[in-house]
Amino acid sequence: MAISLSVVLLLAVILVVMIRGGSIKAGPAIVAVLFGFFLASTDIAPSVNRFMNSLADMINQISF
Repeated sequence: MAISLSVVLLLAVILVVMIRGGSIKAGPAIVAVLFGFFLASTDIAPSVNRFMNSLADMINQISF
């Protein structure tokens, strides 16, 4: 849950910065948000979730 919330907040911040910076307009941003929303209700959502969790675990294991 904490990882999902962090990713959502990070992506929201990136989206806002891209809209304000002019690199993405509001129309395509809305389409991207709706795509993510509807993707979350499909059968592929658990696979995406597992991939993101494994990516987060991999990043967490990197030691500096």
